[in-house]
Amino acid sequence: MMGGTALMAWSVALPLIGAVLSLLVGRAGVRLVAGVASVATLIASSLVAWEVSTQGVLRQQLGGWGAPLGIEWRADGLAALMLLTIAVVGPLISVHALDHLGDREDREFLPLWLFIWCALNALVLSADAFNLYVTLELTTLGAVSLIVVRRDLPGLDAGLRYLLFALPGSLCYLLGIAFLYGAYATLDVGMLAQRVQSGPVTWVAAGLVTVGLCLKTPLFPLHVWLPPTYTGAPTPVTALLSALISKGSFYVLLRLWLEVFAPVLDAEVGQLLGLLGAVAVLWGSVLALSQTQLKRVVAYSSVAQIGYMFLVFPMATSGARAGVIYLVVSHAAAKASMFVAVGNIHQAVGITELGGVQGLAYRMPFTFLAMALGGISLIGIPPSGGFIAKWLLLNESIGTQQWWWALVLLGGSLLAAAYVFRILRGSFLPLPPGVTVRSIPLGNELAPLALALIALLLGLVPWFPLDLLAVGASR
Repeated sequence: MMGGTALMAWSVALPLIGAVLSLLVGRAGVRLVAGVASVATLIASSLVAWEVSTQGVLRQQLGGWGAPLGIEWRADGLAALMLLTIAVVGPLISVHALDHLGDREDREFLPLWLFIWCALNALVLSADAFNLYVTLELTTLGAVSLIVVRRDLPGLDAGLRYLLFALPGSLCYLLGIAFLYGAYATLDVGMLAQRVQSGPVTWVAAGLVTVGLCLKTPLFPLHVWLPPTYTGAPTPVTALLSALISKGSFYVLLRLWLEVFAPVLDAEVGQLLGLLGAVAVLWGSVLALSQTQLKRVVAYSSVAQIGYMFLVFPMATSGARAGVIYLVVSHAAAKASMFVAVGNIHQAVGITELGGVQGLAYRMPFTFLAMALGGISLIGIPPSGGFIAKWLLLNESIGTQQWWWALVLLGGSLLAAAYVFRILRGSFLPLPPGVTVRSIPLGNELAPLALALIALLLGLVPWFPLDLLAVGASR
């Protein structure tokens, strides 16, 4: 059987090979190549997760050179779970994109998505701070290309807005790791964790890295680019941005913060990040409630959901780490299902105003079932992945005697229930006379339902993801 290190390499190489081949074949062959590459990468990622769960942390030195001169890939439970999340959620979003986009956009979307998939897999496996920067930039460039794939004015505006905010974030991160390299002569995350010491250089580096990654994720008050970008981009691209691409920068922040910076920084810094996260939860939810356009409701909901993720920093325990990663994974599936459902509604009736959903639950049952199940996970109602994640965070907030974060979790859930029920309420009213509901392919209806069921399944069988997350978590 192929070894774990070879499987790590294949999980990165297969989507890259698929991206190159899909550029070389004709229009009819693009979907076949992308489908084969997706299945092959899913198998490779699943086998990596299996190897990690049975053998422990996997390591691979690229080119045979070890740190500090070489670059190491490292697959622990967190990396393996992220590989699985990308491999499952991304292709299901792509199924929706196949009919939502035109033929030309279709030919460009699939190679770009495979390229981003390659970069994301390389990112989650990287154990080198500079290699993390390189892979982050690859995902950023690929994301900009996806946003403008339609070459229309809203897409171009969204792409430019995304790029103008991503570039300063990249520069801050790069300057921060330059300070780290100058002080400690290594960029290997494991070596940095051993060498880093409290002092002005470390504080400046941590500040630059944190600000840069918070701008990319984004965290309140650096979130101003997110709603217009998510609204202007094609819906399948918005689903990828929210579910997967934005998680890359948070993943890097979580890695560097918990493994490198947390031991040498004052607890007040973590409290500040938690406070900004709490404001994001409440402010994003209130803004979601005030929107009249369906896509903007879900976009502002993303601002709130990102805020939950930053509650891990003031608690900084293994339980909080498990809870926030569970939240990342369940949010990826749930939010992707909701954005894809919004895309289906737009295809069916041509509008995305909240009033336009009236009566559609009877004509598009799978789409609105997906919307409801995805909303259940965002709210945190059992038995969903969102409930498991919030329960873990709630326990840690009480266990660390930081009960105020528990109030944020409960308040955010109530506000989430309000905007989710606001969407669903109108869908069960009678269909207005004269409204034409176009039929959409069955695959487009089933894709968001599959994503929502994954979010639900995470609440029914939490032991495998949680056991996987425990591998390598002590480091």
